[in-house]
Amino acid sequence: MNRVGIIGYPLSHTLSPAMHNAAFKHLGMDDWLYDAMEIPPDVLRLGVAEPKRHGYIGINVTIPHKQQVMPFCRADEIARAVGAVNTIDFRTDIGTNTDVAGFIEDLQAHNIPLKNETVVVLGAGGAARAAVYGLWQQGANIIVVNRTPEKAYQMLTDLTLSAGVQQVRVLSLEAAADNSPSLIVNSTSAGMYPNADTTPWDNAIIFPKGVTVYDMVYRPSKTLFMKQAEANYGRAIGGLGMLVRQGAAAFKLWTGVEPPLDVMFEALRSALETSQHPSVTPQDETL
Repeated sequence: MNRVGIIGYPLSHTLSPAMHNAAFKHLGMDDWLYDAMEIPPDVLRLGVAEPKRHGYIGINVTIPHKQQVMPFCRADEIARAVGAVNTIDFRTDIGTNTDVAGFIEDLQAHNIPLKNETVVVLGAGGAARAAVYGLWQQGANIIVVNRTPEKAYQMLTDLTLSAGVQQVRVLSLEAAADNSPSLIVNSTSAGMYPNADTTPWDNAIIFPKGVTVYDMVYRPSKTLFMKQAEANYGRAIGGLGMLVRQGAAAFKLWTGVEPPLDVMFEALRSALETSQHPSVTPQDETL
């Protein structure tokens, strides 16, 4: 049996087993199994070593371990840039981060142009860091907006030191809107179930007309932020695709097999319909 799985604490929220096991079943990969292992922070080293000792091919890593796990594997360039590992291949001990690929590939799947485009990223946490790094690699002109500007500047300093990211601006929301962005990315938890009546966009500031928004929140499927964009003749995309595509990247890394995205999407939608737990942003719910 080829085993893979996810470690985190707690793990009652994870949708990863449903998605991966649906993909294995669809492909007839009956000798593969994905499971979940709750690992408290105080035994993280053992929590990484034990699956490897028991023959696991690899693991996903979710909150709160994504930064703390880095000393226990060989973090690759992407993981070092983002400052977090969410996927480990025990055959090489390489830890990577599939959040960047999941985000950028979903933007590309929606035919959203990025090179030389002005993109506003709302937030300065882990999800924002992955977004800024990926957008910078694609040649976008990036503006970061965060309630605490000092945190945004620290994030950019870290990205400059770890990955050479440059020429990213930190502005107020009003100033960012005045720069006529073509894309606005919400990497905050605003609008996330059960607080669906919140939005990262201050109603006192005019919403740009015709702008595309990408909300990393995936539950509810249409957030208040997305509704604001549509009310102003814009396009709104939720975070479900990023969630699936980052999981698919880990799937392919472990198996060498192209994952069935449609099956993974359907499994995730079904799991969300029956799940009662609050959602998280894709960067925090690792697949």
